[in-house]
Amino acid sequence: MDRRSFLASGLSLSLAPRQKKLNVLFILADDLGYGDLGCYGSPQIRTPNIDRLASSGVKFTQFYCNAPECTPTRTALMSGQYQQRFGGLECAIGLGDVGRYDEAIWLQKRGELGLPPSAITMPRIMKSGGYDTAIVGKWHLGYLPKFSPNRHGFDEFYGILGGNADYFQHTEGTELPCFYHNDKPIQQEGYMTDLLTGHAVEWLKQRSKTPFFLYLPYTCPHLPLQGPDDAGKPLDNTSRERYRKMIERMDQGVGEVLAQVDRMGAAENTLVVFTSDNGAIPVGRNTPLRGFKSSVWEGGIRMPCMARLPGAIRPGSTTTQVGLSIDWMPTILAATGVRAPAGKKMDGVNLLPVLKQEKEPFARTVFWRYKRLAARRKAVRSGDWKYVWDTGKEELHNLADDPGESNDLLSQRPEIAADLKKKLSVWEADVQAPRLRDFSS
Repeated sequence: MDRRSFLASGLSLSLAPRQKKLNVLFILADDLGYGDLGCYGSPQIRTPNIDRLASSGVKFTQFYCNAPECTPTRTALMSGQYQQRFGGLECAIGLGDVGRYDEAIWLQKRGELGLPPSAITMPRIMKSGGYDTAIVGKWHLGYLPKFSPNRHGFDEFYGILGGNADYFQHTEGTELPCFYHNDKPIQQEGYMTDLLTGHAVEWLKQRSKTPFFLYLPYTCPHLPLQGPDDAGKPLDNTSRERYRKMIERMDQGVGEVLAQVDRMGAAENTLVVFTSDNGAIPVGRNTPLRGFKSSVWEGGIRMPCMARLPGAIRPGSTTTQVGLSIDWMPTILAATGVRAPAGKKMDGVNLLPVLKQEKEPFARTVFWRYKRLAARRKAVRSGDWKYVWDTGKEELHNLADDPGESNDLLSQRPEIAADLKKKLSVWEADVQAPRLRDFSS
């Protein structure tokens, strides 16, 4: 069947008024590299369930996280806005609530290091639209009770507050408890990835007539590298074999959750999204891209990403559309018909028309800025051109010809670099955070 026939038949019928509101299942991996899945060319790691999710929907080849670390990308995802607008969230919050650069330290001392309770978040909007809401997994948007997921619109929270946890002891570092069910710390035996999968399945089993929004941010494959059979073994954060086993166990979990959606008879009425929060560390695979987590080279920010919505998104399709974490809020709201409150500002764009092949991919300009300790990194992509400023070092690349960013064109095309630097400067002025107005470095 050609594209026009597909659109005229199955798609038009499926987009008639639905009998039920659309459900949403959003799955987020942690530090998963661009090349760490079978469907993105991994020669070693077997991910049949995630691969099937891609083959039954659309796969992005140019999707980006909002930042090369956890907290800022999650801020952008939950808010639909550049994380810079909130201040202090431009790198991962340190274990136990530690600010890692000047503005974050300033906010932490005032008890303000986290996603502000006043933020209009995706779960809060979905809840107001009649949805059951749950987060099962990693939050990492603030440790204090006022920043908890339950204060941001989630009915249910089961997972960790901070950046990582021992997969068996469920502690940050060596002894700091971080495993919670809603606002109460819990102790539960089991491998973290399996516990998250099991709780997600059980929560889905309890759903009936009310539509659901399930956010499933796995802690995998974030450090420490611990496969399901590594309990009691010495840590080895360089083991590619452990890394492989961790991802394959997460893939198994994804399969179990999708199977539960099938058993509920909800698959045809559920938008499923899978992506990662940032690129892999060196033990992972970002091939063919340059750089790793914490960099604004493509390997730090270009992500595997796929979306499935039967009858609306064509199975086995691929898109070259440039996407960003901030786009999922407007896209999900458009798909579900849930309206944001009047005056809610979103920096992201609705990608649904492109995903449904009603609109061709379009060029856009997107930005990154990262701060940690003394490091300052910035980047802007406009069309195929990308300018990078990495703690004083400048480069210019054409990603259409050079996705691996190996050929610096700064000296050959200074006029393009100058234009992108101007765009970056204008953006930085626009996203200044009101709550940092009194900050003095």
